[in-house]
Amino acid sequence: MAKTRIDYKANATRRRNRFAYVTGIFGLLLVTFSYYFYQVFFTPNIDTKGRPAYVVVRRGESAKAVLDSIEATGVVIDKLSLRFVARLLKYDQLVKPGRYELKNGYTNRQLINDLRTGSNKLPLMLTFQNIRLRQDLARKLSTTIDARPGQFDSLLTSPAYTKSLGFDTTSILTMFIPNTYELLWNTSADNLMHRMKKEYEKFWTPERDAKRKKLGLSRAEVSTLASIVEAEQQQHPDERPRVAGVYLNRLRRGMKLQADPTVVYANRDFTIKRVLNVHLAKDSPYNTYKYAGLPPGPINLPSIASIDAVLNPESHDYLYFCAKEDFSGYHAFARNEQEHLVNARRYQAALSRAGIMK
Repeated sequence: MAKTRIDYKANATRRRNRFAYVTGIFGLLLVTFSYYFYQVFFTPNIDTKGRPAYVVVRRGESAKAVLDSIEATGVVIDKLSLRFVARLLKYDQLVKPGRYELKNGYTNRQLINDLRTGSNKLPLMLTFQNIRLRQDLARKLSTTIDARPGQFDSLLTSPAYTKSLGFDTTSILTMFIPNTYELLWNTSADNLMHRMKKEYEKFWTPERDAKRKKLGLSRAEVSTLASIVEAEQQQHPDERPRVAGVYLNRLRRGMKLQADPTVVYANRDFTIKRVLNVHLAKDSPYNTYKYAGLPPGPINLPSIASIDAVLNPESHDYLYFCAKEDFSGYHAFARNEQEHLVNARRYQAALSRAGIMK
């Protein structure tokens, strides 16, 4: 009997020890899991290192693609924990397009909740720069909102659509006044076009309209001339009113504009630095050496400064100009062809000395 009682006590002790051991292990795992859970959910996991960071989520993009884009910014501290939280919060079922800020100090929970709910969605700033061709514009617009270049291209080349906005397929480019515009990523291509139309009408104030009527030019013609002025004088905006005055003088006298930038545009070779006879031979309505008057449309999207330079031209009797031989970016102006040829020879000689042959 004594041995049985001893064995029973021993077994009971072993059971208590096993229970205590299992309970301890379970408690340790619980504490460990709770700590990890706290860490992955509530510990900051975004470190922008003092610079702004953003992610753009396109329509139809997968959660994996979004997380790949976020990680590519280099601001995620623990990538594994971010994906773990995204999976737990079922982000793959609630991917919402937009542009989001990756805020410094954000936890995984805060970031995924923003992406799931569409909060913290930021507008994009659309700015036009160095746009020459319709295709360039279509590509630029497609990077600003969730639309493909082809969608814009089809609108810009549609006679019916452009007519509905008051333009044709050539003059439609003048509707885009270079400025900075705030847009949401989910703006449709059509809505963006109508937004640009509203901005265009706001730009053409009664004062500007009165000035262009005094010049005898339509709005599209002002923009077209401004595009030439901008191409001629890209470095020094202060000289643009004088350049505009030259072209307006030539238009009034029925002279061909003979603007080199239009020849470059006609040849569609924007690497040309020296316009040669082979370039001048190009048969194109944009070649103002061959055809009188303004070209059919703008050769770039001129800045507001260039448009205003045309509307406020310098009054003078210059008919010619060419770049100065000092390569300062300014021009030498002339009242007659003889003066101009002297200036032109100086510049051509400077080009040859610099080894610029084309």
